[in-house]
Amino acid sequence: MGKFNSANFADRISSTSAAKKALVEKLKTRPADDDPDVLRKQAERQAIAEARAKREAEKEEQRRLQLQKEAEEKAAREAAEAAAELERLAQIELDKQAAEAARLERAARILADEAARKSARDARYAARKARVKGG
Repeated sequence: MGKFNSANFADRISSTSAAKKALVEKLKTRPADDDPDVLRKQAERQAIAEARAKREAEKEEQRRLQLQKEAEEKAAREAAEAAAELERLAQIELDKQAAEAARLERAARILADEAARKSARDARYAARKARVKGG
Protein backbone atom coordinates (compact mmCIF):
# COMPACT_ATOMS: atom_id res chain seq x y z
CA MET A 1 0.00 0.00 0.00
CA GLY A 2 1.24 3.49 -0.81
CA LYS A 3 2.49 5.98 1.71
CA PHE A 4 -0.02 8.56 2.88
CA ASN A 5 0.69 11.87 1.16
CA SER A 6 -0.20 14.73 3.43
CA ALA A 7 0.54 17.46 0.91
CA ASN A 8 -1.91 20.24 1.18
CA PHE A 9 -3.85 21.88 -1.60
CA ALA A 10 -1.34 24.67 -2.17
CA ASP A 11 1.49 22.17 -2.65
CA ARG A 12 -0.52 20.28 -5.23
CA ILE A 13 -1.37 23.47 -7.12
CA SER A 14 2.25 24.59 -7.22
CA SER A 15 3.51 21.18 -8.41
CA THR A 16 0.88 21.16 -11.16
CA SER A 17 1.89 24.64 -12.22
CA ALA A 18 5.57 23.67 -12.30
CA ALA A 19 4.78 20.63 -14.44
CA LYS A 20 2.85 22.75 -16.92
CA LYS A 21 5.69 25.28 -17.13
CA ALA A 22 8.21 22.51 -17.72
CA LEU A 23 6.05 21.13 -20.54
CA VAL A 24 5.76 24.58 -22.15
CA GLU A 25 9.55 25.05 -21.92
CA LYS A 26 10.11 21.66 -23.48
CA LEU A 27 7.86 22.59 -26.40
CA LYS A 28 9.57 25.97 -26.81
CA THR A 29 12.99 24.36 -27.01
CA ARG A 30 11.83 22.00 -29.70
CA PRO A 31 14.18 22.15 -32.72
CA ALA A 32 13.06 23.83 -35.93
CA ASP A 33 11.87 21.80 -38.88
CA ASP A 34 15.04 22.55 -40.85
CA ASP A 35 17.36 21.35 -38.07
CA PRO A 36 19.82 18.68 -39.34
CA ASP A 37 18.85 16.22 -36.58
CA VAL A 38 15.17 16.63 -37.41
CA LEU A 39 15.89 16.19 -41.12
CA ARG A 40 18.04 13.11 -40.41
CA LYS A 41 15.29 11.54 -38.27
CA GLN A 42 12.72 12.30 -40.97
CA ALA A 43 14.96 10.66 -43.58
CA GLU A 44 15.39 7.61 -41.33
CA ARG A 45 11.64 7.36 -40.79
CA GLN A 46 11.07 7.72 -44.53
CA ALA A 47 13.63 4.98 -45.29
CA ILE A 48 12.01 2.71 -42.71
CA ALA A 49 8.56 3.39 -44.16
CA GLU A 50 9.80 2.67 -47.69
CA ALA A 51 11.49 -0.55 -46.57
CA ARG A 52 8.28 -1.59 -44.79
CA ALA A 53 6.22 -0.80 -47.89
CA LYS A 54 8.65 -2.80 -50.04
CA ARG A 55 8.45 -5.79 -47.66
CA GLU A 56 4.65 -5.59 -47.66
CA ALA A 57 4.62 -5.46 -51.46
CA GLU A 58 6.91 -8.49 -51.62
CA LYS A 59 4.73 -10.37 -49.13
CA GLU A 60 1.62 -9.48 -51.13
CA GLU A 61 3.30 -10.67 -54.34
CA GLN A 62 4.27 -13.93 -52.62
CA ARG A 63 0.67 -14.37 -51.41
CA ARG A 64 -0.64 -13.66 -54.89
CA LEU A 65 1.78 -16.16 -56.45
CA GLN A 66 0.89 -18.77 -53.83
CA LEU A 67 -2.83 -18.26 -54.45
CA GLN A 68 -2.27 -18.47 -58.20
CA LYS A 69 -0.25 -21.67 -57.79
CA GLU A 70 -2.93 -23.18 -55.55
CA ALA A 71 -5.64 -22.19 -58.04
CA GLU A 72 -3.68 -23.80 -60.91
CA GLU A 73 -3.15 -26.98 -58.88
CA LYS A 74 -6.83 -27.05 -57.97
CA ALA A 75 -7.85 -26.56 -61.61
CA ALA A 76 -5.49 -29.33 -62.72
CA ARG A 77 -6.79 -31.64 -59.98
CA GLU A 78 -10.41 -30.87 -60.93
CA ALA A 79 -9.64 -31.44 -64.62
CA ALA A 80 -8.04 -34.80 -63.80
CA GLU A 81 -11.04 -35.75 -61.65
CA ALA A 82 -13.43 -34.70 -64.43
CA ALA A 83 -11.47 -36.72 -66.99
CA ALA A 84 -11.50 -39.74 -64.66
CA GLU A 85 -15.24 -39.32 -64.15
CA LEU A 86 -15.83 -39.09 -67.93
CA GLU A 87 -13.72 -42.20 -68.44
CA ARG A 88 -15.67 -44.01 -65.73
CA LEU A 89 -18.99 -42.97 -67.29
CA ALA A 90 -17.76 -44.04 -70.73
CA GLN A 91 -16.73 -47.43 -69.31
CA ILE A 92 -20.14 -47.82 -67.66
CA GLU A 93 -21.80 -46.99 -70.99
CA LEU A 94 -19.59 -49.52 -72.79
CA ASP A 95 -20.45 -52.14 -70.17
CA LYS A 96 -24.16 -51.38 -70.62
CA GLN A 97 -23.85 -51.68 -74.39
CA ALA A 98 -21.94 -54.95 -74.06
CA ALA A 99 -24.56 -56.33 -71.66
CA GLU A 100 -27.35 -55.26 -74.03
CA ALA A 101 -25.55 -56.85 -76.99
CA ALA A 102 -25.10 -60.07 -74.99
CA ARG A 103 -28.78 -60.05 -74.02
CA LEU A 104 -29.85 -59.49 -77.64
CA GLU A 105 -27.49 -62.25 -78.82
CA ARG A 106 -28.88 -64.63 -76.20
CA ALA A 107 -32.45 -63.73 -77.22
CA ALA A 108 -31.57 -64.29 -80.90
CA ARG A 109 -29.98 -67.65 -80.03
CA ILE A 110 -33.09 -68.66 -78.06
CA LEU A 111 -35.33 -67.64 -80.97
CA ALA A 112 -33.12 -69.54 -83.41
CA ASP A 113 -33.20 -72.62 -81.16
CA GLU A 114 -36.98 -72.40 -80.89
CA ALA A 115 -37.27 -71.99 -84.66
CA ALA A 116 -35.01 -75.03 -85.17
CA ARG A 117 -37.06 -77.09 -82.71
CA LYS A 118 -40.29 -75.98 -84.40
CA SER A 119 -38.99 -76.85 -87.84
CA ALA A 120 -37.80 -80.27 -86.53
CA ARG A 121 -41.20 -80.84 -84.92
CA ASP A 122 -42.97 -79.75 -88.11
CA ALA A 123 -40.73 -82.09 -90.09
CA ARG A 124 -41.60 -84.98 -87.74
CA TYR A 125 -45.28 -84.12 -87.97
CA ALA A 126 -45.11 -83.93 -91.76
CA ALA A 127 -43.27 -87.30 -91.86
CA ARG A 128 -45.87 -88.88 -89.61
CA LYS A 129 -48.69 -87.47 -91.78
CA ALA A 130 -46.95 -88.79 -94.84
CA ARG A 131 -46.63 -92.24 -93.24
CA VAL A 132 -50.28 -92.27 -92.20
CA LYS A 133 -51.55 -91.21 -95.65
CA GLY A 134 -49.14 -93.37 -97.55
CA GLY A 135 -49.66 -96.39 -95.41
